[in-house]
Amino acid sequence: MGISALLEDDEKENVEFKTSLSEIGEILKTISAFSNKRGGTILVGVTNDRNVVGVDIGRNTLERLANNIRRETDPQIFPSVGYSEQEGKTIISIEVSESTSKPVFYRDKAYIRVGRTNQKLSSTEIRNLITTEHRVTSWDEQVVTEASFEDIDGNKLTDFLKLAVLKRNLDLDPKSPIEEALSRLDLLRDGKLTNAAILLFGKNPQKFVLQAFTQCGKFKGVDTLEFEDMHDFKASIIDQRDDALRFAEKHIRRSARIEGSERVEEFEYPIESIREAITNAICHRDYRINSSVQIRIFDDRMEIWGCGPLPEPLTVEDLKNQHESIRRNPLIAEFFFKIGFIERWGTGTQRIIDFCLEQGLPEPLFEIKSGSLVVTLRKYKYTESMKRELSLRQQNAMEYLIKHGKITNREYREINPEIKEDAALNDLKDLVDKGLISLKARGRYSYYVLC
Repeated sequence: MGISALLEDDEKENVEFKTSLSEIGEILKTISAFSNKRGGTILVGVTNDRNVVGVDIGRNTLERLANNIRRETDPQIFPSVGYSEQEGKTIISIEVSESTSKPVFYRDKAYIRVGRTNQKLSSTEIRNLITTEHRVTSWDEQVVTEASFEDIDGNKLTDFLKLAVLKRNLDLDPKSPIEEALSRLDLLRDGKLTNAAILLFGKNPQKFVLQAFTQCGKFKGVDTLEFEDMHDFKASIIDQRDDALRFAEKHIRRSARIEGSERVEEFEYPIESIREAITNAICHRDYRINSSVQIRIFDDRMEIWGCGPLPEPLTVEDLKNQHESIRRNPLIAEFFFKIGFIERWGTGTQRIIDFCLEQGLPEPLFEIKSGSLVVTLRKYKYTESMKRELSLRQQNAMEYLIKHGKITNREYREINPEIKEDAALNDLKDLVDKGLISLKARGRYSYYVLC
């Protein structure tokens, strides 16, 4: 808007009139206030009732004014300073843009524009402004500029809504139009689709996020990369989760036992642990990394590879105990919660551990490998029938191994105080011969782990 137009309007929120540069203190307060709001223009040489009185300017007046503004503001403000002739008199204009580094201070105080006045911000208001302005937008909340509503699969969205209504009593009609549903689900930003919307309900998510897929492989043996079966699942991340779980179920053995009069089937790894680990990997991965979630199935273990390390400040050790729920992708996590895939209590990794221990398996491993979190489910041959073949000392040792992951000769004797070193060695050798444990290292540094 030109100066003539500004003079025709009453002084309002984004316009301030000052009679002369002698009011520099008030001018600087207004610059702080405009910077912390939506910007504005200060006209110097105009009274509050819009009478042009003009100002005298010399050769360096504007330069000194601009330098004064930079020197007195923190962070420094670089407004556009100029002048024009109105009614035969000179008016200085100071155009201030909204700052991208709020709050802007003048002499250790911050101001904000409220109507036609400059209000000093309290310490609480300053903290709130900092929190609001410096909030980091998560990747899944960012807009996919090239995507349109044509890229959304309406059937997938409807299926999701039906399940969310069933699982969490979601208050949204599954028959709602796509745009209305996505808006109410907070999957739009300024009417544009977010990354979360594309990954959850896109017809072809990989068109926009190439690396957003899950690789599954069944390998021969325990340490080779010779494939027996493999598949890349490229669909919505909800479908990927279900497809990966079916692949895992297909390639792990199951057995049956009789409990009372009922026949009970049991997988060699708890399905609940597999489901939780796969869900976490897909939900909490870093989608900016050019890699995929991987499910690697060997004869002796299953590895679930995520993409990226744990979100700070979580550590691998935290996963073994109750911990805060920290979500790398808050939108995606919220939608996984709505359909019962995850909870919000930070207990998912504990459930992975608990289900394995309940089935008599060793505690899963949580490790950072090549910069990414890897969850390893391990198996061994310690069944109830084999337990009955062991001595009480050996049963104690197996329980110790399940809890701690390894045992030494000395630790074996500590949990079985009555035994001598040679007898302990024979007991451990017998467990090795039965294929229940294996010896690692030799001599004084030797220890045993579960097979």
